[in-house]
Formats: sequence, C-alpha cells, structure tokens
Amino acid sequence: MKRISLTQYLVEEQRLHDNIPASLRLLIEVVARACKTISHSVGKGALGDILGSADTENIQGEVQKKLDVISNEILLEANEWGGHLAAMASEEMESIHPIPNRYPMGEYMLLFDPLDGSSNIDVNVSIGTIFSVLKAPEGMSQPTEQDFMQPGSQQVAAGYAVYGPQTMLVLTTGNGVNCFTLDREMGSWVLTQKGMRIPEETKEFSINMSNQRHWYPPVQRYIAEMLEGKTGPRAKDFNMRWIASMVADVHRILNRGGIFMYPADARDPSQPGKLRLMYEANPMAMIVEQAGGAATDGKGRILDIPPAKLHQRVPVFLGSKSEVERVTGYHAE
Repeated sequence: MKRISLTQYLVEEQRLHDNIPASLRLLIEVVARACKTISHSVGKGALGDILGSADTENIQGEVQKKLDVISNEILLEANEWGGHLAAMASEEMESIHPIPNRYPMGEYMLLFDPLDGSSNIDVNVSIGTIFSVLKAPEGMSQPTEQDFMQPGSQQVAAGYAVYGPQTMLVLTTGNGVNCFTLDREMGSWVLTQKGMRIPEETKEFSINMSNQRHWYPPVQRYIAEMLEGKTGPRAKDFNMRWIASMVADVHRILNRGGIFMYPADARDPSQPGKLRLMYEANPMAMIVEQAGGAATDGKGRILDIPPAKLHQRVPVFLGSKSEVERVTGYHAE
C-alpha cells in the first residue's frame, strides 16, 4: 500500500478542492510538527521531568500541570515566525497572543487547547491537543479578541492530536475527516484512515456519572432510559465509557460511534457547562459534523453559536446523529 504523507495529502486536497492555499498548508504542517514535539515530551514522562504540577493557575482557575505549560510554549513558539498567522489564542492564556512585530503577519488565526485531559497526564492515559483555524477579518491591522468572535461554522480547519499507544492526528479542512498516524522512526505523519464516518446508531454513551445528582431533567431522563436497558423504552443495553479526556472519548466515537456529553448542571447555574466553546466545542463539532455526526448545546447546533467572549463555556452533546437528536429533543420538550 502506497504511503501518503500529511504534506502530500494537503497538496492533493488543494488540487482537488482548491481550499488549502499554501499558507494554510504551512500552518497545518507547523501545528502537526508542534504536536510531534509534544508527543515526544509526553512519551518521556517522568524521564523528562514533565510530570506533576507547575504550581500555577491558568485563566480558568485550574492548576496547571508542567506539561500544560510546556505544550502551550511549544505551540506558541512553533507558530510565531512562519508568517501564516495574525494571532493565536490558547485555553491556557487570558488574552490573545498577537504575532510579534519582527515577523510578517499572516491571514489566519489559531486557537488551541494545548493539552486536553490534564488529569490523565500523571497516570499514563491518552491525552491530546485540540486546534481550530479561523480566517482573520478583512482589513484587520491589529488583531483584537473581537476578531476571534466568529461562529464555529466559519472555521477553515480543525483537528486534534491524540497521544496514546500511537500518536494520531485527526484533521478536517471541510471535506470529510482523515486520520494520520505518526511513524515514530521516520518522524512523519502517514494517512491511515480516509473519510472517517461516525455510525448513526450506537449502544455507547460517555458522560461523567458522578455529576448525575446535579443534572437537569432532560439529561436525567435520557440517561435513565439508557440505563433501563433491554426492558426499558430504548429496548437495548447500553455501555458507558468515560476516559475524562475529551480527545480520547471523541476519537473512540469517531471510530465506533457513541455520544459524548458534558451538560450544564445545577451546581453553578451561572456557568453554562464546563467545556470551552472556542478551544474544544467548536473544533470537535466541526470534526464530528464532517464525519456525519451531530453536535449541539442541547438547544441548537454548536457551530451556529455566536461567541461573546474568548473563554466562553457551553454544554456539549456530540456523536452519533440519532442519539444527539434524541437528547436535544428532550431539551426542547
């Protein structure tokens, strides 16, 4: 079987669909290279002195792990100098990161969650990097946070890397979803899955059950029906899977179906959910929709939500279409 590299794939995709200009290709390649570097750090673990807490807090008020800080730096440094970006935004930083004046300013803006699933770092469970690419508004001279306030439907590319037994890069540029596996000996990304599709029907769900007592009625009803199994209204037995790393949970759903949920709950009614719209929900929603699935906040399509602030949070229901539509319907009732 002929091996297709990430670069070859991007060049051929541009010829076919005319949707990956050279500067976007360069951007994707640089992000992929940064993910390779992060993967190397992850693989070293305790040997590289990257485990444990950095004893700092990020803008979300979460204690940062050393690897959170390292991954953030790797992505910033890799993407600053190439001339393809106008600005970056990271889940780990309070405000945007404009490209320093000594470098040319490009036409794209990059958002990322440098390391998703931090609670899994120290126990050697799959973690990942999520990224989203937007086009800078026409005539923008000095990028501001406001320039990033674009609905997810305007993303030109989205993807994630998952650092597991194999390191994989899952990518969409708006024409389906493809998966590349890192050949560690050669140091190259090789296309290993083309046109990934999420099965419409599923018997698996993914949610943090420890929060059950706080859920609102639509989610309580939906999960209760699943738990009743064959003798309940759904007339089939469901399995629960929860890795507590969104990248790993979504990667499983992409491969074998299922629904991933992080609903809003009654603990803090002022906080509409835990996941960040710009760094997690939007890129994952684009990938899931491109693979034939659905992604909502319980009311409507995630990709249609107009962002109001950089670190906005949203409830998330994504995965197999029929299940997402069902639980969204329960919210409407």
